[in-house]
Amino acid sequence: MTTETVNVTSVIANGNGNANTATTMTTTTTTTTLAKNTETQKKNRIQVSNTKKPLFFYVNLAKRYIQQHNEVELSALGMAITTVVTIAEILKNNGLAVEKKVTTSTVAMKDETRGKLVQKAKIEIVLGKSEKFDSLMTNNTASAGAAATDQPTAAETQKGQNKK
Repeated sequence: MTTETVNVTSVIANGNGNANTATTMTTTTTTTTLAKNTETQKKNRIQVSNTKKPLFFYVNLAKRYIQQHNEVELSALGMAITTVVTIAEILKNNGLAVEKKVTTSTVAMKDETRGKLVQKAKIEIVLGKSEKFDSLMTNNTASAGAAATDQPTAAETQKGQNKK
């Protein structure tokens, strides 16, 4: 830590101010560029949690992302990995998606209770739109609409029970 302070002090002492400003501007530009890249990558990324939402929330969200962006990136850490794999398998088995890429890695995270670094397993699955996606989705929405019209209303159900 002392070495960093000495290096910063020597740069300021040796520079005339303009070099220091140029360095700061370059760093700012790099940070902005990284932020823009992260934003474009996250438009079709779903970070799955093991506890926050039900499984089919993520399945339906992934369908919507595939519809909008032609692919979706599912990512998870630790215990949520099984949920991501299940989501991907549901989409693939229903013919809605094709697997493009699967990446596994470990991520160092700070354990909040003990304060030390812990390695967590991470998975990223990229799914692309299948050739049958659009036809399957139109069939699903048409059958869902038909099923909704076949269902009796609450008033009709009540009338049927009163007749008995």
